[in-house]
Amino acid sequence: MRNVAIVTGASSGVGREFVRRLGAGAGGPLDEIWLVARSEGRLAEVAGTCPVPCRIVALDLCDPASFDALRDELAAWGDVRVQWLVNSAGFGRTGSFADVPREANADMVRLNCLAVVEACHAVLPHMGPGSRIVNLASVAGFIPLPRFSVYSATKSFVIDFSCALDADLAGTGIRVTAVCPRWMRTCFEANLGDEEAFRSMTFVGFDEVGDVVDRAIRAALLGRRICCPSPATRALRVATRLAPVGLGLAALAVLGRVSARR
Repeated sequence: MRNVAIVTGASSGVGREFVRRLGAGAGGPLDEIWLVARSEGRLAEVAGTCPVPCRIVALDLCDPASFDALRDELAAWGDVRVQWLVNSAGFGRTGSFADVPREANADMVRLNCLAVVEACHAVLPHMGPGSRIVNLASVAGFIPLPRFSVYSATKSFVIDFSCALDADLAGTGIRVTAVCPRWMRTCFEANLGDEEAFRSMTFVGFDEVGDVVDRAIRAALLGRRICCPSPATRALRVATRLAPVGLGLAALAVLGRVSARR
């Protein structure tokens, strides 16, 4: 039986950092890491820097057929035990809902929500006691965000789905963790769209990618459902849970105007 990790969005950013950390043994011994993303060339670059053997699985996770391909790949290797599934693929677009292209809004839902559900469903039959699922959410999922409406809704879905799935799996030894970082300096922010809308949300601050991944792995190993990687993130979660949505939105509007002027 070979122990493997499967990491989506592995070609860059948080996914690439998960590959580095898991490859270095942070999540326990692995025989292989499966790297999932669209770009085969970029995945090959990541594989070339990993001390653990890597399998390149070039898939577009906005395409439902990709999950049939993932199931087939897993079935072809019947001796595989998936120790880690890391769902880090995702993207966001800022701006008024009506101004964001229809396909971009639809793809946010497909990649940020549906792909997480599909990947979990495909991989779960190959997991067992001690296996871990890590789903990348965001502080954006704590409260509805105007001019980031679809993205924040998708991340709220990831948080709720992760908590519910973890409860569903009680007694199996498989745990699910939703990771809720602030902004991180990755290629994610390069294609957000409306720069003013982005600046209005930077008041929450930034988390370091390496710190987020280290704390996510630690939280998953401890069986925690929610990982808030920094004190500021934990404070934001508490504040948004205590404040009525209307009050929270009003506070966001004020803080956003201040941040946008910087």
